[in-house]
Amino acid sequence: MKIYSALQIGEYHTNHCEDYVFVGDIGPDKVLCAVMDGCTMATDSYFVSTLVGKILRKIAKEKGYQELYQSSTEINVDGYLKSVVASLFMELNIVKNQLMLERNELLTTLIIMLFDRSNQKGIVLVIGDGLVSINGYITEFDQDNKPDYLGFHLHENFDSWYESQCQKIEFDTLQDVSIATDGIFMFAPIKKVDNTDIIDPISFLLSDKTNVENADMLSLKLKTLEHVYGLKPTDDFAMVRLIA
Repeated sequence: MKIYSALQIGEYHTNHCEDYVFVGDIGPDKVLCAVMDGCTMATDSYFVSTLVGKILRKIAKEKGYQELYQSSTEINVDGYLKSVVASLFMELNIVKNQLMLERNELLTTLIIMLFDRSNQKGIVLVIGDGLVSINGYITEFDQDNKPDYLGFHLHENFDSWYESQCQKIEFDTLQDVSIATDGIFMFAPIKKVDNTDIIDPISFLLSDKTNVENADMLSLKLKTLEHVYGLKPTDDFAMVRLIA
């Protein structure tokens, strides 16, 4: 399995990229991936999207060490992802209290994916909006420009909140799977180029396998879209793609 990721500041953003990407292993079998999109209208939202990524890295490392020294107990991917997100909520609340952060400083969307290589089962949880592509089947999560954010729910009972989540997708085969922030919908012409061909940026990023042998495949695709077709995302863009 090959894993590709990309992160690019939007053409209309000048100071900070408010999206963030995380990819990490949990032990030898599990892969944890996430893309975050900070709320532009919030306060320093680039900070919380990055913070969530750093906390997920910590959680992945800790769970990896636990699996090294503890006998594994069988748990389904939904249950395992729930434990990851529960740890994320706990760590975010700790940081919130330590830094005395306001809710307006904790507004980021989260698309998080867990895949278990040992049984080929995976799950994606979407908090907010974005795109998920599972083996060619694309699901767009559009909340009419009023997305849900993690920061809205840190005070809630976690078990009740998690069980109420309906934006979850489970899958039992990985051929070509992607998660992306809503910047993937925001490609627009930003400069003149000689090429007059028309390209669909979404399809190009989700399904085209040009340069699949290169670890920077997605970054190369972004360069192709810009320099060959004159297209760049006007909003920040983050994506992870897994190909079997």
